[in-house]
Amino acid sequence: MILAVDTSLGTAVAIVDAVGRRRADASSPDALGHAEVIGGLLQRALAEAGDEITHVVAGMGPGPFTGLRIGIATARAFALGRSIPVIAVPSHFGAALGIIEEDPDIGTFAVVTDARRREVAISVFHGLDADGIPHLRSDTVLVPRSGAEAYLDGLHAREVTILDAAALGRVGIRAANAGRELAGAEPLYLRQPDVTVPGAPKRVGV
Repeated sequence: MILAVDTSLGTAVAIVDAVGRRRADASSPDALGHAEVIGGLLQRALAEAGDEITHVVAGMGPGPFTGLRIGIATARAFALGRSIPVIAVPSHFGAALGIIEEDPDIGTFAVVTDARRREVAISVFHGLDADGIPHLRSDTVLVPRSGAEAYLDGLHAREVTILDAAALGRVGIRAANAGRELAGAEPLYLRQPDVTVPGAPKRVGV
């Protein structure tokens, strides 16, 4: 049983079994209230599917700093409490798998997500590889929304507003079964936070 958690857009939680079948899911489209809803969504999913969880899949973005930290921290804390592994998966891979499952003949396409500040995050995929994982054709980029059409240059695009955590979970278990790491420990932040910890005071010469 695999628990998947993603907060790159709204907040999405799902549980899938070893072959990727959806056993439970719960989500909220609110892009700002992750901390307020994630605990309740997690409880709802566990109550529906049971809590015999063996792996946790964490959506690593791209996404805003605060939102991603909440989801990843929740995934890691849950896994730490049960001594089970965390599988890091870029969130756009989950979105891409969901799109390909709905339309297997889609060909090359772009996943587009809102990055706020009039920007979008874009990743280009084409089909599934030998492990059943979406094949990333080009790395994720941050583009002004006004320039997205020019960047895509006619490429078919799907804008995703809420991520399917069950699809993210399927990507994660396929990666684990294949012995692959799709993401490192660091989240794929769209940009660093506006508020930062001040540095040490500057020394003033005498």
